[in-house]
Amino acid sequence: MLYNFVVKRGQEDIFVDAWTNLTDLIYKHEGSLGSRLHKSETQQYIAYAQWPNEFVFDKAGSNLPEEADAYRDAMRTSCEKIEVLQKLEVVKDVLKQTPNV
Repeated sequence: MLYNFVVKRGQEDIFVDAWTNLTDLIYKHEGSLGSRLHKSETQQYIAYAQWPNEFVFDKAGSNLPEEADAYRDAMRTSCEKIEVLQKLEVVKDVLKQTPNV
C-alpha cells in the first residue's frame, strides 16, 4: 500500500509519533511486514506498507488494541489530507537494510 499524508504545519512531530506508534501496533497485532515513511520538501509524507499477502491485509484491523484509536485520531487531526495512492503487489524486493549508525 502506498499512502499520502499532507501534514499541517507545526503538527509534524505529532503526526510522525502517531504514525510510528500505530505502525508498530499494526506490525505486532496484524501481521504486516512493516512500513517506511518519507517526507518531501513540502508538508507531504509518503508511506509504504508491506504485507505478506493480500489475505493478511484484507483481514487486518480487528486485532488492534484500543490505544490504536488514539494514534489514528492524532494522525487525522494533524493532517489536512490522508489518501491511499495505490495498492501494489511486490514483484521483486532488493531493498537492503543498513546497520544502525
